[in-house]
Amino acid sequence: MNALPPPLAGDVPVLVVDDVPQNLMAMRALLQRPGVRVLTAASGAEALELLLEHDVALALLDVQMPEMDGMALAELMRGTQRTREVPIIFLTASPTDPKRSFRGYEAGAVDFLHKPIESKVILSKVGVFVELYQQRRQLQERNEALERLLKLNETMMAVLTHDLRTPLSAITLSAEVLKLRAADDVQRQSADRIRSSSRRMARMIEQLLDFSRIRSGVLTLRPQPGSLAAVCDAVVGEMQPGAAIEVEAIGDLQGSFDADRMAQVFSNLIGNALQHGSQGAPVRVVLDGRDAGRLRASVSNAGRLPEVMLPRLFDPFRPEGQHGGGLGLGLYIVDHFVRAHGGTVEGGNTAEGALLRFEMPRRPAECPASG
Repeated sequence: MNALPPPLAGDVPVLVVDDVPQNLMAMRALLQRPGVRVLTAASGAEALELLLEHDVALALLDVQMPEMDGMALAELMRGTQRTREVPIIFLTASPTDPKRSFRGYEAGAVDFLHKPIESKVILSKVGVFVELYQQRRQLQERNEALERLLKLNETMMAVLTHDLRTPLSAITLSAEVLKLRAADDVQRQSADRIRSSSRRMARMIEQLLDFSRIRSGVLTLRPQPGSLAAVCDAVVGEMQPGAAIEVEAIGDLQGSFDADRMAQVFSNLIGNALQHGSQGAPVRVVLDGRDAGRLRASVSNAGRLPEVMLPRLFDPFRPEGQHGGGLGLGLYIVDHFVRAHGGTVEGGNTAEGALLRFEMPRRPAECPASG
């Protein structure tokens, strides 16, 4: 191998393999230009060494070489994860042979060029693969930068939402004290508004924390035996006074699940139905435990889900979720919590109105591992 100058930042490496030194010199003189660095190897073994050190945009392989010919080298490249995707062009002085061509394409060739090679042709073909390599590298760099930015944003969001809990607790407690000491209805109403707003903010903070846990892959489940009906009843009992909620429980609703996570599922589904349902119409919750292996639940109201919203119903930060003062994270969290239990969730419109429902295995042994 000829000694090579150190590569410049951004140079695209192209590998040429040929056992004739004059051919290597000619190919380097033809192909090397600013932004392109030609690597040359006089044998298959030398080529493999270079491929261990360099991520090349293209490999130009002479078919007829002693010891390891171009076909054998191509097959070795295709059998290695690092070089499997490297485009290969075979260079041959032999006349066209269909069998040899078939073997070459089977080994991963993208083209065959016959010697003597027309310079304009090879320059054009190499130029295409160099450009594709540059675009792929730019896309990879952008993706890596985006991943780093997303990770930073999620970390900052988790820290901020965690730190917001302390002052928010102080505001909530102060609202309670103000209501107890209120001298008239105006002060009591003001205290109620502060308390209501602080509770809504607390829910938003909890959703952001859940979103951060899901995105960072640290969401864990602690399944325990319990009743899905009891979890739902507890959530309904904590809803705003006077909320029209009808609950129907059918069959055996005992199972094993993370009660806190399932309480959040019910809270988000019922809260969403109350918020977006028709004024005065009740929210209907049906719990179905008639299947021996699965638990099912549905939440419906008299409203309608916009058709344009259905394909992205469980996406985070949906614009539609902002309408009611939320973050658009409620259904995203529902989807992930249910799937963490090995279940599924879906939503749509029926003749009676909007419907969201989920089902999941009754026992944790039927749930996928989560973490």
